[in-house]
Amino acid sequence: MSFKPIFVIFFVSYLPVPIRELIISSYQESLQLVDEAPLHSRQRRNEPSSSTHMFTFHRQTDPETLEISRAAEVFQTTLQVLKNKARQRYKRDVTALELLSSEDIALIGKLSKCPATHLTVCPHFSKYRSISGLCNNRQIPLWGAANTPMVRWLPAEYEDGERQPKGWNRGWLHNGFQLPPPREVSTDIIKSSFKSKDEAYSVLLVEWGQYMSHDITFTPQSTGLSRPTVDCLSTCENLHPCFPIETHDGCMPFHRSLPACFVNPELNIEQALQRQQMNSITSFMDASVLYGHSLKMESFLRDLSGLNGKLAVNDLFTDPKGRPYLPFVDTLPSTCRQNQEGERVECFSAGDTRANEAIPLTTLHTLWLREHNRIAEALKGINRHWTPETIYQETRKIIGALHQVIYIRDYVPKIIGSASFEHYIGPYGGYDPTTDPSTANVFATAAFRFGHATIPPILMRLNESFQAHEDFPHLRLRDTFFSPWRIVKEGGIEPVLRGIIGTAAPAVNSNMLLAEDVTESLVISKIDRHMDLASLNLQRGRDHGLPGYNDWRVFCGLKYIKTLEDLKEVVGDNKVAEEIQKKYQHLDNIDVWLGGLVEKLLPGSRTGPLFACLIGKQMRVLRDGDRFWWEAEGMFTQQQKAELVKASLSRIICDNSDVREVPYDPFRFETYPSNYLPCNHLPSINLEAWREERSSDLEKCGSPAKIKNGDFILSSASGKLMALYSCYHGFQLKGAAAVVCEGNRWSDQAPQCKGNHH
Repeated sequence: MSFKPIFVIFFVSYLPVPIRELIISSYQESLQLVDEAPLHSRQRRNEPSSSTHMFTFHRQTDPETLEISRAAEVFQTTLQVLKNKARQRYKRDVTALELLSSEDIALIGKLSKCPATHLTVCPHFSKYRSISGLCNNRQIPLWGAANTPMVRWLPAEYEDGERQPKGWNRGWLHNGFQLPPPREVSTDIIKSSFKSKDEAYSVLLVEWGQYMSHDITFTPQSTGLSRPTVDCLSTCENLHPCFPIETHDGCMPFHRSLPACFVNPELNIEQALQRQQMNSITSFMDASVLYGHSLKMESFLRDLSGLNGKLAVNDLFTDPKGRPYLPFVDTLPSTCRQNQEGERVECFSAGDTRANEAIPLTTLHTLWLREHNRIAEALKGINRHWTPETIYQETRKIIGALHQVIYIRDYVPKIIGSASFEHYIGPYGGYDPTTDPSTANVFATAAFRFGHATIPPILMRLNESFQAHEDFPHLRLRDTFFSPWRIVKEGGIEPVLRGIIGTAAPAVNSNMLLAEDVTESLVISKIDRHMDLASLNLQRGRDHGLPGYNDWRVFCGLKYIKTLEDLKEVVGDNKVAEEIQKKYQHLDNIDVWLGGLVEKLLPGSRTGPLFACLIGKQMRVLRDGDRFWWEAEGMFTQQQKAELVKASLSRIICDNSDVREVPYDPFRFETYPSNYLPCNHLPSINLEAWREERSSDLEKCGSPAKIKNGDFILSSASGKLMALYSCYHGFQLKGAAAVVCEGNRWSDQAPQCKGNHH
């Protein structure tokens, strides 16, 4: 297809009307269309749900994300208006691809206010990761950063080639057949069923998967910004941004994912014209679940007044031993559920807005908040000359490394199996600046949603003997959502921790896929009717233009499924395979999420061959394309690395809760008390490896001056001792950002941090 851009330029040079004029008038028209979106449809989505007994997903989208997606919405709408104008002018259908050159696309991007990749200037010294993931790759600063498009490993498939999902045009045939409605696939194939137990693994494996998926991917949904008359909660028509799911008695509302600005049109003109979806958080395994992905969020989550490098904690409640809880959100009253007695317990605030989705997720967030503050406290004692900023950044660096160690060493091999781990991931060979670490669309939208088939319908809460808790009985899944009060008022995080360690995970089985609580009792985005997670996943895959199951098998080098016999072989259940064939009629039409989910599991894994491939490939690029990966050269000393590998989730549980006995590997299910160890039998990290002597230069020049509303870190990266100053969010640096120790004095006065008044 490389001839297309050449053809474009040839075509444009013969257009009778200057294309620039058309672009500018189309852009002006699109602004009106985007900005006239009704406020009522936005407000309704933010109303708290009247339901108190249904599974709920609540997602907040931050202002930066909305700003970029608005730019993308303007970009896409300009293209549509432009094509309509061209059609009227040339009396025929004209594709954007034949109409526009890459310069024209860049102009539309600029008018729409899409961020331009070439405008990013990376700081010369960056000892620590940026909070947004920007400049991890110095050559291509937006790779892996928050609010950038997810990458495509295969080109998108839209019915109009640009943005209409499969199933958008009623009656449209794919390989000679209509696609089955997702709700039908859900009820007929993904049958709700009680799940058998998987005695090998604990529920913690499932919960850790969800927690870590929130560290690397978040696809924000449309807030109805692109059409003046459409309310997605009431229409059954396909009108952007609504793509409702057909049911036998009407439809379920569905908001399309927000579009993303394509940041580098020079690479692929075709992709620049297609609707892309964004990852609104950083792709890196950087513990952004804890720290956030923007300066504003990070600043809110830090204890800046304490001058101790710690994270902010709840100032109303602690657990019975005085251990901290997460701080509350700043928008009160929050939408979290309440028990009827006593003080309100608001939604907790964390680096990821989904932290209140379920009690086990909130529990893991709480555990890591405490671990950050525990390590910060220890480092402050070991290095008394460190500034609060250095303590915070060094602790954040250690916490990020611990997330990476536990995820790659202890979690991923159990999910994809050790053979796939060797094949797709293999040993670490160092940072590779040519590897794009961004989240792939198929990973976020299909492969990593394998976990939805492992959600247990019951949360057990256990006492110190790992028996059913006498005071806090087990909970239905639907009663664990948006209920932080249950942690504060019902025994802290310990009953939940023991429950997820001491209960076997549900097994994955092709004829028992999703728990009934998520297919029949789901509420999403505060919609007041029952929803279905399986239908939503299938519709989301189509919304994102994901190619079908067979295309991805070929991409992974797996056998192409030609016949029903082939399908029976990979599914391992003839009845399920026959049902899929009957429903889809053509094997190339099978949705990738469904196809990957029904495959026979590989030995020693929780996924079939396709998802093992896609998850393995994603993990490899996340590791190899991360300049700050814990094993990368210069990140940690050999002694520090030797300490980091001693870490385990078990020890982190021991250090930050009242749980006193744990299995060595808490992801493996063990029946208490066999193979449970007392906490003092588990190795712990010796933070003495982070002891840093005051440098002789620091003795000569003395400590650099402290500044108000900002801080500095010391760096010797250039061969000279430097103090690198930065201001907290909302303040602007005035003066020299870097001050060098020369002779026996600092080269310049300390800068000031002035408040932003705009």
